[in-house]
Amino acid sequence: MRYLLLIVLVITCIQPVEAQNDFCSIRNSSFNAGETITFKVYYNLGKMYVGAGEAIFTSVLERFANRDVYHVTGDGKTYRAYDWIFKVRDKYESFIDTATLQPLKFLRNVNEGGYKIYNNVVFNQAGHQAISTNGTFTVPPCVQDVISAIYYARNIDFSKYNAGDKIPFAMFLDDQVYNIYIRYMGKEEVDTKFGKFRAIKFKPLLIKGTIFEGGEKMSVWVSDDANKVPLRIESPISVGNIVVDMINYGHLRHPFTSLLSKK
Repeated sequence: MRYLLLIVLVITCIQPVEAQNDFCSIRNSSFNAGETITFKVYYNLGKMYVGAGEAIFTSVLERFANRDVYHVTGDGKTYRAYDWIFKVRDKYESFIDTATLQPLKFLRNVNEGGYKIYNNVVFNQAGHQAISTNGTFTVPPCVQDVISAIYYARNIDFSKYNAGDKIPFAMFLDDQVYNIYIRYMGKEEVDTKFGKFRAIKFKPLLIKGTIFEGGEKMSVWVSDDANKVPLRIESPISVGNIVVDMINYGHLRHPFTSLLSKK
């Protein structure tokens, strides 16, 4: 449960390598200010799925560094019934330039079983620098943080890719630059706790040695409509499996046309 919000963020698929400079001109067409999405994390051991926690993502419009930004917040927590096992209270925030979808500021404030981490990062995108609580670091053009990367990925035009294609981009986390790629798998229908959807499927590369198994064993589905809302994440872990489902949403930018039937 220490990785509750990170599971939802799908950031454990990262590996430190040379960053790539792709998609610097991407523009937002999938979400707007006021959107909220709630996810529930289920742990599976055998045939039983147990709800262990939730993560809520919200977006509001603000001003930062004389620019309009999407202030996106991701809050993750275990349910109180599980706090005695391992209490998680994680909060991530990103201030994303509305014109470029590049982050200008990132905050990480987590409490995981009493282990606390705080990091405040300000990005100088023009100067290719990230100034964090721990120092100043060189970053590639158009670098993302862990929250902005999700909203960036929602704006990828998957129609330009064939099944099996890799889609890379760079991210800054824990004072390191990482290269992320996702492998586009095509389109299919997916059943979730919320309902049945037409979906776009992809797989991130996972690093062996985390709670996840190595390779491309994690599967992610996003809605096959203009919103590209994350719908479901499935992955084996060291003991059992986890499933993360979207269970609630509000103020989407576009009609939720991928929803075929609601449970």
